[in-house]
Formats: sequence, C-alpha cells, structure tokens
Amino acid sequence: MAVQLRVSEGRISALEAPGPRAGAALPLALTAPVEPHAHLDKAFSWSMHPNQAGTVAGALAANGQEHLSRTRERVLERGERALQLAWASGLRAVRSHIDSLGPAAEASWEALLELRRRWQGRIELQLVALVPIDHWATPEGTALARRVADAGERLGGVLGPGFVAPQAAAAGVLALLRLAEGLGCGVDLHVDEADSQPGAGVALVTRLVRQHGFGVPLACSHSSSLGLLGTKALERQTEAIAAAGLSVIALPLTNLWLLGRHGEATPSRRPLAPIRQLQRAGVTVAVGGDNVQDPWYPGGSLDPIELLRQSLAAAQLAPWQRLGLAPFTTAAARVLGLAWDGVVRVGAPADLVVLSAGTWGELLARPPQRRVLRAGQWLPPEPSDHPLLAGLSPLP
Repeated sequence: MAVQLRVSEGRISALEAPGPRAGAALPLALTAPVEPHAHLDKAFSWSMHPNQAGTVAGALAANGQEHLSRTRERVLERGERALQLAWASGLRAVRSHIDSLGPAAEASWEALLELRRRWQGRIELQLVALVPIDHWATPEGTALARRVADAGERLGGVLGPGFVAPQAAAAGVLALLRLAEGLGCGVDLHVDEADSQPGAGVALVTRLVRQHGFGVPLACSHSSSLGLLGTKALERQTEAIAAAGLSVIALPLTNLWLLGRHGEATPSRRPLAPIRQLQRAGVTVAVGGDNVQDPWYPGGSLDPIELLRQSLAAAQLAPWQRLGLAPFTTAAARVLGLAWDGVVRVGAPADLVVLSAGTWGELLARPPQRRVLRAGQWLPPEPSDHPLLAGLSPLP
C-alpha cells in the first residue's frame, strides 16, 4: 500500500495518501527489521578458525579452538564491527547468544555487556547465555542463571541429537525452566539443529512446558529437524507448540549450509524449520541470520535485506503476504518482546528502510540500494542517485 508519512519529533505524526510523482514508481519500504538470533562473540572468526568440511562436528571443533584464544578485547572489536554493520543496514534490535561455559565465557559477557551499554538508544542488544542444556541442573548453572538474571538477560542452551543424552536433556530443560520461572528470565534454546530424530528436542520442551505449566517467554531457535516429520506428525507437533505458547526462530542459511551433508553428494533432504506449517498452527515465527563469518557459516553480514532475499527462496515465503514478511519485522519484534511491534501507525517511531526496488521481483532480482531512516532522519550515506531513492525526505 502506498503511503506518505508526516514526522514530528522522530515519530510518525500522520499517514496520508502519497502526493504525485509524475507517474514514477514508489520504492518498497520496511519498518526497521530485527535480527532475532546472532553470535556476536564469535563473529568474523572464520578466517582464523575455518570449518572447511562444513559440518556440525567441524564447527564445534573450530569453535572450541577459537574459544581458547578469545579475549575481551577481541570480542569487543568483533562485536563493534558487527553492530556497525547492523546499524548501517537498518537493524533496530539484535539478540546474541554468548558462549557461557569455558575459559573465555567471562570475557565474552564483559564485552557484550559493554557493547549493550555503548549501543543503547540505537540498537537494542539482547543477550542469551549459551551452555549445554544439562549445565542448568548443576550448582554452577544455578549461579550462572542468577548472574544472567541480574544483568536483565536470558537463559539458553543446546539440546537435540548429538549434544546431550536424552535423560540428561530432560533434567536440564526442567532445571532451566524452573530457574527461568523463579528468576523472571526469558528462554531461547538451540534445539533440533540436526538431520536425525526429527523434532525430538522440541517435543521434549513442549511436553515439559505443558506438563508443568511454565509461563516464561520461550523461543525454540533452529527447530530444523521438525521439517523432516511426516504431514500428520508435523501437524500434531505444530499444534502442540502453539498450545504451549512457544515461538520459533528459523535460521535457514546456517541450517541449509550445515545440515543434510552426506559425503560429497548434493543433499536431497534439507532440514529447515517448517515456517509456513508453524504459522498456520498459530505459532509466532521469526527468521534470523544466525552466524556472521564464523565456523558455523562462512557468510552472513547482519544485513536483514540480504537475509530476506535469500530466505524467500529457501523457505518459499511470499513477501507480498503478511505472513511472508512478518518473520523479519513484526513477528521478530514479538519474539524479542520489543516495545514497538513494527507496525506503521501514528505515534510509532519513524524508523524505515527504503529500498531502490519498486517491486518484490526487483528485490529478488538484485541486491537493492537502501536509505535508512531513524527517528525521522536519514543515516549516512547521504541521498542516493538511484531514481527510486533520489529526493526522498520525511515531511515535517
């Protein structure tokens, strides 16, 4: 829908029909997108710690080696570089998981908390403690949970095939949920990032939440192997996820890169969160970029428009439909619990990303130029000479 905005004191003061532009096409514009799942502590570490096999096992090994040489200063530099990219690309919020067990855990938290302070008022930076799920059932896990809660942040963990034995996983999830409930923390899990035992981790989390009546905000990141379930089993599982009030953060680029590998063969089964089936069941689904040039994925740049372009094809999403676009904007804002839901209305922040594409086909055909509007002001670089972007200015 074409619309003209009036802006006052950084917020939308009026919505009007657009004025004449001599028949020129109007540019596409998105409300400022949200990155719901990143790893700023390990960003840009691929060059020193590559995972050339492209496997989960290779990523774990390279990640472990990187952790041995990680310092507060290195994480600060990498995180600052990543957030500068995020700001220039138009992101308004980033949720980052932090490796929270091992020799560099303390340094990583110190650096990311400092970055949260530096970027306050520009990018909302949320943090999640990432540990093996059974760690929460230990005294050390309880102490970590209290420190995370004191910082106003979230608890996380990893479960699914190949990470923690099923019995330990169940005890860990239950301990995690009890800690989160008692401390008032949200939860964001790495779950079912696998190409076996479809949906086993999500099923465990769903069962425990419903059985014990936990009410903490809980996101299941990845949920990749859910997509390997048969039609009826998937329908039952998505309905259970919706009934439990869980949300899902799909991470298509990293999952398509890592999962389904079998030697040198081109994979025919690609584990990917079943976004559209989850949405039909009433589950809130966000899409994230996950990794930024680290051992888990050599690409990634915290560019929400490039993530959108690649994810549309990977997950067959239609951006001209509300549910096709929501995972990058309004649904992602809901998963992160942001104050602004990302809907254009009077009183909303005047935060937009305006593109040099006039149609969704043009967006998919080539990476577009953009202008980023924040609080009614254009961020540098200054106006583009692209015909769809030239002369754009917010009205007083």
